[in-house]
Amino acid sequence: MTLFANALREASRLTEAGRLMEATAAIQRMLAGNATAAATASAADDVGLTIQGSAKRVGEHQATHSFASRPSFLGKVSLKDLVRPKMHATSFSGSVPVPEGANSEWSNYVGPTGSRRYMVYVPSSHRTDVPSPLVVMLHGCTQSPGDFAAGTRMNEAAEAGNFLVAYPEQTSAANMQKCWNWFVDGDQRRGAGEPGVIAGITREIVTRYAIDPSRVYVAGLSAGGAMAAILGEAYPDLYAAIGVHSGLPCGAAHDMPSAFSAMRQGVPANVCGGQHAPIRAIVFHGDRDTTVNLRNAEAVVAQAIGGAALVTSSKSGTARGGHGYTRTECRDAAGHTVVEQWTIHGAPHAWAGGSVAGSYTDPRGPDATAEMVRFFLNSTAPVVH
Repeated sequence: MTLFANALREASRLTEAGRLMEATAAIQRMLAGNATAAATASAADDVGLTIQGSAKRVGEHQATHSFASRPSFLGKVSLKDLVRPKMHATSFSGSVPVPEGANSEWSNYVGPTGSRRYMVYVPSSHRTDVPSPLVVMLHGCTQSPGDFAAGTRMNEAAEAGNFLVAYPEQTSAANMQKCWNWFVDGDQRRGAGEPGVIAGITREIVTRYAIDPSRVYVAGLSAGGAMAAILGEAYPDLYAAIGVHSGLPCGAAHDMPSAFSAMRQGVPANVCGGQHAPIRAIVFHGDRDTTVNLRNAEAVVAQAIGGAALVTSSKSGTARGGHGYTRTECRDAAGHTVVEQWTIHGAPHAWAGGSVAGSYTDPRGPDATAEMVRFFLNSTAPVVH
């Protein structure tokens, strides 16, 4: 593990200096002593693809139902799991159906901290004279807005609940695996990098469509979940609540080595530092997630609470799809649920209750989409009951 960590630090140093070929070679040398020649070449190519520009890039998905053997020198998480994961067998390859009267529209955002495309789903029931809620959805590594929409079925939820959904698109130019760069210092602050871009997209949608600015929410999976946690910390005035699925807290990492460490081992709850008003948050994480350690969910919850005195209670149940879960609620003095945590027993690194039409989904529930919408829109009883 020491040699592995040293190799990653050296690769980070060389990358920051712009010496990309040497950075790749450093990883190749490390791998050469721990795997066969064929595996070395493949894994080194994976790492080479993640090193670009002056930033460190790392993916983090694993196959939805795959628990393949891992090289012992990497512990529970292999380099290939972290950098170039296998796709779900039913990975998305088409368009998302749009019912009559609804619209799925693409736009380009250009702002002071960058530019991105984004897709907006407008349900058939939307009225321009009645402001609607907005849910911003941040996909995970290797995914696309269409893939994420298909897997989460958030558009179907929007039809039923009459709210709009926005899907910002991460590019391969910004990250070869299309991961949101949650582990880069410049992408963890208000008014900077990718948080600035996503906030700019959100504000553009609020002004362009009939959106209630007090009912704007952001949610994401894995790297997208980590970015949602960052946005909750950076823009509490913009997002009324956040949804973090299989993600990490704000400030969990600052470079490639710390990203690997955070994903593999988890991070302490105080990584972002300071006390603040509680952030309304709903958090999902599988306890069989071998890509992002379950401890990160606890850190996301603690970060959202922000030092407030909340009353906590837990209940267990079984989703219709088969997974057991423990649901923990953190309430304020008035009895309002501020933070809700779902630990899904036996679940891997995948969107709970999702559709196999998209990647990184686990249909065995509970239905994370339905529960997030219920939490965001201030409904009462959990959907699974």
